[in-house]
Amino acid sequence: MISWMQKHNKYLVWTIWIATIAFIGAGFVGWGSYSFGSKAGNVAKVGNIEISQTKLNMVYSSIYSQYNQALQGKLDDKKAKEMGLVQQAFARLATQAKILNLANELGIIVSDKEVVDKLQAIRSFQKEGHFDKEIYNAYLQSQRLKAKTFEATLREELVIQKTMALISVDALPFEIEAISAAMNVSDKLAYQVLTEADVNFVADDAKVKSFWEMQKENFMTTQMYDLSIVWTESKNTQVTEDALKSYYDTNSFNYTNAEGKQLSFDEAKEQVTNDLKLKKTKKSAQKAYIAFKKGKLTQSEKITLPMGDLKLTSDVWNALKEKNVGDILKPKIVGNMYATIKIENIVLPKVKTYDEAKEKVSILYAAQAKKEALLALAEETLKTFDKSNAIISDFVKLEQNVNLNPLNNQESLQFLQKLFTSSKEKGIISVADKMVVYNILEQKLAPVDANETESVKQTVNKLKQNTLESNLIKMLDKKYPTQTFMGGLTH
Repeated sequence: MISWMQKHNKYLVWTIWIATIAFIGAGFVGWGSYSFGSKAGNVAKVGNIEISQTKLNMVYSSIYSQYNQALQGKLDDKKAKEMGLVQQAFARLATQAKILNLANELGIIVSDKEVVDKLQAIRSFQKEGHFDKEIYNAYLQSQRLKAKTFEATLREELVIQKTMALISVDALPFEIEAISAAMNVSDKLAYQVLTEADVNFVADDAKVKSFWEMQKENFMTTQMYDLSIVWTESKNTQVTEDALKSYYDTNSFNYTNAEGKQLSFDEAKEQVTNDLKLKKTKKSAQKAYIAFKKGKLTQSEKITLPMGDLKLTSDVWNALKEKNVGDILKPKIVGNMYATIKIENIVLPKVKTYDEAKEKVSILYAAQAKKEALLALAEETLKTFDKSNAIISDFVKLEQNVNLNPLNNQESLQFLQKLFTSSKEKGIISVADKMVVYNILEQKLAPVDANETESVKQTVNKLKQNTLESNLIKMLDKKYPTQTFMGGLTH
């Protein structure tokens, strides 16, 4: 799922606000907030369209939510940074801005009524099938958004939809025929599947140490924090059943299952109870913070933790990274408590010695060495390829559910996808941790099934749409230059 999202990211541009709105119902509230290190204002300008930090935060939250759901809630800020989610968010906004510039030139407009209809149609803002202003206002408050900001995004979404509809073109008969023929090509193969088990590999300590020497800056100790923490618990805070139901009704869009379906009050009650208790405990936590800061309250515990330790949340660690020794964080939620944290000392990272890094270095070196040895073996096998020692397949084509033993179904599909986009009669294709050496023995064109016509038409339409969109963006890139006002927005 993640690889699909990354591969097809450029085709999600036009529907970013649709995705943003959809994730209101999928419980994205509070996920993936990002500190961009600048004051409120604009982060970039594309043509005549300005991109605000507020909008960048909204899109980042939406993208973060999509990946977090695909990863079953295991995404954190470090992983999000590695995946370049901020850059993805900005790229989408920059592309949108180019479309909006074009729409302005073409005179494409959206009426207030269209915006209202769109807003009222969002199911997560409805109660018993009707738009509920209280739920809408609660959402805006939870996201720290003004109504005019959110509604402006709806207007832009509709403008983009209208603009892109202008380049929507259906497939022509000869295009359907050509793609049908390509999709029904079948190959008969001779192939060998090579794995690391076929490679003779013996670890060499001298080579491992040399590997470490070349990149030892990548093997650092973890930054350590000596912390004093004041915990303010919420478990004894009293809440009534009526208060819980009222809180749920106002914030119901926050409570969804893994599939994004909204939970009933009974299903969400435990989480609702925890959230409401935390809300009621906030004042006590703030008083504890003031008392601790004035020296009138001692810490609940002293602890030394490595950066990113799961005892604290990613939100807390992000705040700690921006602070110095002696600073005290305002209360942050950790589980069902508030933590007021003082930084007593910071031990900065340093390069590990070879002995300290050896275990990890050995694993990385072995993986790289085996991969290189496997490729060398595959290249040698290709030179001396012998059909008598290979597996001979039946005729296979891309759309079929083929299992090319010893590959599993997913690996077989990956292999065929690469095979049918290659122009080589014989060669090497990598699949996961394997190398497949192949030779196409025979090729034929299978007749087109009448039932496949609609599927082929949809494929052609998607190909044409993607091509038109890609060419349009290339043209708009030149027409509307991008100015950025802060770093880290582009790769």
